[in-house]
Amino acid sequence: MADVLNPEQTESNPLNTELETPTLETATEHAEPSIETTHNPEANSAESPSIETEHPAAAPEHHEDEADLNSMEDFAAVLESFDREQAAEAAAQASFDDTHIVSGTVIKLTDKHVVVDVGLKSEGLIPLEQVVDHTGQSKLHPGDTVEVVVEREEAEGGYLLSYDKAQRHRVWDTIEKAASEKSILTGTVLGRVKGGLTVDIGIKAFLPGSQLEIRPVRNLDAYIGQQIEVRVIKLNKKRGNVVVSRKELLEEEQTEKRSKTLEHLEEGSILTGTVKNLTDYGAFVDLGGIDGLLHITDMSWGRLTHPRDLVNVGDEIQVKVLKFDKDKQRVSLGFKQLTPDPWLDAVERYPIGARVRGRVLSVTDYGAFVELEQGIEGLVHVSEMTWSKRMKHPSKLVKPGDEVETVILAVNPGDRRISLGMKQLLENPWEHLVERYPAGTNVEGRVRNLTDFGAFIEIEDGIDGLVHVSNLSWTKRVKHPSEVLKKGEKVKAVVLGVEPENRRLSLGIKQLQPDVWETFFAQHRVGDVVHGKVLRSAQFGSFVEISEGVEGLCHVSEATDNHGAPVKLEAGQEHDFKIIKMNQDEKKVGLSLRAVGEEASRADVEAYKQPVSSSTTTLGDLVNWKREQ
Repeated sequence: MADVLNPEQTESNPLNTELETPTLETATEHAEPSIETTHNPEANSAESPSIETEHPAAAPEHHEDEADLNSMEDFAAVLESFDREQAAEAAAQASFDDTHIVSGTVIKLTDKHVVVDVGLKSEGLIPLEQVVDHTGQSKLHPGDTVEVVVEREEAEGGYLLSYDKAQRHRVWDTIEKAASEKSILTGTVLGRVKGGLTVDIGIKAFLPGSQLEIRPVRNLDAYIGQQIEVRVIKLNKKRGNVVVSRKELLEEEQTEKRSKTLEHLEEGSILTGTVKNLTDYGAFVDLGGIDGLLHITDMSWGRLTHPRDLVNVGDEIQVKVLKFDKDKQRVSLGFKQLTPDPWLDAVERYPIGARVRGRVLSVTDYGAFVELEQGIEGLVHVSEMTWSKRMKHPSKLVKPGDEVETVILAVNPGDRRISLGMKQLLENPWEHLVERYPAGTNVEGRVRNLTDFGAFIEIEDGIDGLVHVSNLSWTKRVKHPSEVLKKGEKVKAVVLGVEPENRRLSLGIKQLQPDVWETFFAQHRVGDVVHGKVLRSAQFGSFVEISEGVEGLCHVSEATDNHGAPVKLEAGQEHDFKIIKMNQDEKKVGLSLRAVGEEASRADVEAYKQPVSSSTTTLGDLVNWKREQ
């Protein structure tokens, strides 16, 4: 019994599942002689509560008849149970060595621990975080057999177990060998920690973020759960720390691939590579240990807004080596060079007037770009989209992705341009406009726009006519159309002329009324005396309204009285004027105030020549009468 209770003797022997049973049997055999020679009832009595607590099966026998303890057989059974406990305690003391591994059975799982029966008087607890995988699920389940290291006995009861330490001891030799031989280990990324990742290679190892890839990695979380190959670059057995690297393996692999690639890498060769990275200006393609740049201008004969429109990261594509700098190991690649330039025979394949279908790539303020085939796109200018002038923006008619039918208007292979039209597929409203609106036809429309030189009136969809400022009124001097018309106003007009080839329609508003000038010239002749009102004066003469809407000019030389003295004509004055000039084409009338005075003098002379009733009238009387006049 002294041998069983001596922890120094049990520490020298590792505790495992195979050795537990022989140890207890040996302890019993050594204890039996001592029982026969030395009997201490008080000691047995003192140990009874412990036996009842730990072994409920023995308790009924003890309570049924305490006197049976005097029997050697019953006493030997109780003592055997006590000796078993003592052996377990001794084994527990020996198990507190971090190098000692014991086996146990998982009983249950709690929120924080895995409860394990390791054959001790109390159950052991493994912290749950030691046995979870990358998804947070436990790798152990009730009934599983697990190897652990007993670290210590907790004050509140039970034993603290370590799953990590047991695993570390089991695989440490393998890890040390892999480190010395620089061999490859396969592990699963469990999670992210400060500065890197934890990888399960039998034990938890640390993988620094800088040792994950050749290039810096921003999103480490994407590797969680993945199986990766690593190499041990540092380990500390005393602390149980292992540091691994994946970057070393990738660099070695890249170096090997590069050497093979360089053997057959030359300008003009066609290679297969994997798209490694995308930028705004192109794509980097891994050719096998060496990267090449596929510039966006060499990706397609057509226009690309971004490389992702053609390729994605991870795509395997064929490329052509355009340029290779051996010193700098720079490779320029091309993708479109694998196919002929579609513009070489574009004139033959797209004759003018042909109808073609295409997909709208983009819409701008001035039109829409339509892809006819890979590498061939044309522009439908906004002016070629519809016959109507009311469309404010091409997006009102088409949008990216639409399938449209167009007509080839022009092909310029040198500039890689094709002009397309859409309105040509519709009836041209200008072709039969002369037949529908001959000159002199009265029309009605809405004022669409006002300019300094006139007003545009829409008489039907796509047909606008211009009313020039000079055709707004017979009688008013209109400086701007806004003096007469308003935008959006509905007005009537007269068709003055149509030019279908130039898409021009001339309208007039004043023509709805009779021409006052034609009426005036029809009713008056040179020499007629008319009554007029002075409108305005200038240095060279005065403008006089002699009829509604009709003005005449009285030159300063004609603005004198019958004695030749100048007469100042001011606005608002009314006088009689004699018409001395008329020009119907230029619509000009010349007036004279002086001529009216001369006409009056001639009338006086003619009156003097007539016979008079009084013979006493003399020439002196006539002169005096003239003076009075």
